[in-house]
Amino acid sequence: MAAPRVVLIGPPGSGKSSVGKRLASLLEVTWRDTDDDIATTAGKSIPDIFLEDGEPRFRELEAQAVAVALAEHDGVLSLGGGAVLDPRTEGLLATYVAQGGEVVFLDVSLAKAAPRVGLNAARPLLAGNPRARWQELMAARRPVYERVASRRIDTDALTPAQAAAWIAGLEADA
Repeated sequence: MAAPRVVLIGPPGSGKSSVGKRLASLLEVTWRDTDDDIATTAGKSIPDIFLEDGEPRFRELEAQAVAVALAEHDGVLSLGGGAVLDPRTEGLLATYVAQGGEVVFLDVSLAKAAPRVGLNAARPLLAGNPRARWQELMAARRPVYERVASRRIDTDALTPAQAAAWIAGLEADA
């Protein structure tokens, strides 16, 4: 059975995509994002899934995408920010870590996340007051990120290349 080399988790703006792509390049493996898998499976964008099908349907597709990716992908895997909230996903990640897998929590402050993602309408869960919603989401998710992660890195002062190098073991502790 395949298993990812590294799984990246964290909130919007933490660098899951940009760090993930660079890390995959450093490790000479492929990069995969479960949000891309969800959009492909549904045949529509993440915002359209939320709008047309609702968050519960998105979360079901997300749990399925994570389970499949954990079972078949052997490169770097980036999960959507809320994926860890599903108990099934949390259990799969716990098993993956117990079997020697590495889950890295890319931590970021709101001050650094905001300009990275723009906190715009393309992110359905941040609609309304994006900064307040980001803080609410992070308050709910942080304990789970910390519980499932085998390592944590603060990405505030790091470029994606620096963060990837740290994860790959090419840099001193961040």
